[in-house]
Amino acid sequence: MELPQTKSQFVQLSRKLRKEQRLLSYFRLRTNYDLMIGAIILGVLILVAFIGPLLSPYDPYAMKVLDRLKPPSAAHWLGTDEFGRDLLTRVLYGARVSMSIGLTVTALSSLLGLIIGVYAAYYKSLDHILMRICDGLIAFPGILLAIALMATLGASATNVIIALTIVFTPSIARTIRSAALVVREQAYIEAIRAQGANNARIIWLHIVPNTLSPLLVQAAFVFAEAILSEAALSFLGAGIPAPSPSWGNILQASKPVISKAWWMVTFPGIALILSVLSLNMLGDGLRDFLDPRSKRRGNKKARRAAS
Repeated sequence: MELPQTKSQFVQLSRKLRKEQRLLSYFRLRTNYDLMIGAIILGVLILVAFIGPLLSPYDPYAMKVLDRLKPPSAAHWLGTDEFGRDLLTRVLYGARVSMSIGLTVTALSSLLGLIIGVYAAYYKSLDHILMRICDGLIAFPGILLAIALMATLGASATNVIIALTIVFTPSIARTIRSAALVVREQAYIEAIRAQGANNARIIWLHIVPNTLSPLLVQAAFVFAEAILSEAALSFLGAGIPAPSPSWGNILQASKPVISKAWWMVTFPGIALILSVLSLNMLGDGLRDFLDPRSKRRGNKKARRAAS
């Protein structure tokens, strides 16, 4: 390729390269089926969670004993529960609760994990202390640690968020630390430091942006694990207290009547499976889309397809 000789030629070449890069990114995105399918399913679930009250005329807390354990019908599309409450309404409201908790836990644990990870990587004096604390928390199985924390804090939505944030923060911190260690050793970081940049500027303007790719991938998986963990805690009676609907306590209520009310476990279970499946597909798709090696392979395929 001929090098530009004038400023206008340089601008034209830059525009051409940016346009080509956008086309290559679009092609890679269009052929990343995991990312596309996962995003579509997750988007539908989030939309249903937010417009749930508009989709059902029933009150999720209103009990009608005469209608208890009715199978799916025209009046109740997913049947009713042990108190005669419409199960579709409960599942829709449960989606809002489960998704909100999962999203909040993901945001908080990602932020805390990012801060802990980059500071542990940058300051060797903090690294030993912070990582040993993270190792101690990771040594416990996540669900057992969450149950122990809930037994101490008490059952409520806020305490579920606190417990799960404590559970998931160490794994994110270790992921970010690994990425930040690689960036810290780059020559341009030493050059920036030699020019007089302070530590905060180096960390937040040069190291943190280079750790966002693994953070996004990890956050997608944490979102899925947070929804599953909330459901597990509620199923065990240590999560969202009744009568507030969540997928976990709907499943918990189905235990005594599972032999004669199959719909009480089937439909919230399907909702839970779809949400976790979509987030796992989204995480796999993001990993492939953001991975530099996958980018190079995808760009080669895109150029061959375009030629």
